[in-house]
Amino acid sequence: MSSNELIPIGEVALRAGLRASALRFYEEAGLLRPPARVSGRRRYEPSVLSRLAVIRLLRDAGFTIREMRWLLAGGTARRRWRPVAEAKLQDINARIAEAQETRELIERALACDCETLEGCSTLTQGYGTHRRAASRRPAGHRASGRGLG
Repeated sequence: MSSNELIPIGEVALRAGLRASALRFYEEAGLLRPPARVSGRRRYEPSVLSRLAVIRLLRDAGFTIREMRWLLAGGTARRRWRPVAEAKLQDINARIAEAQETRELIERALACDCETLEGCSTLTQGYGTHRRAASRRPAGHRASGRGLG
């Protein structure tokens, strides 16, 4: 590939909706291969944009750098990433359910006539119950570390 076909780091960052520092971080973390250098400046192949889209999806889904590195090291083979993605989806669904329960508690507290939050049994008892239910989730529920090795 000629240097004319390579994309400068600033343009890659702009197209990907990231800062150039994020690209350097992903490179240092092992998520991106070191790019070619032209006159000492990073130049990327156009395919890096697809890789960055996957990295952003994984990041937004809550995968750790370690999990992303493991997933990306094996390419995109379905048998490799699917079990980890399924576990992460369970984690996301649990976080959504917890956020919805928290929202409902806040809505009930707002509808309450109590003078103080500490005196509001709807809020304090409901939140205690809500937190205990969250702590009873099965061990190993979170995807971090699961299937990584």
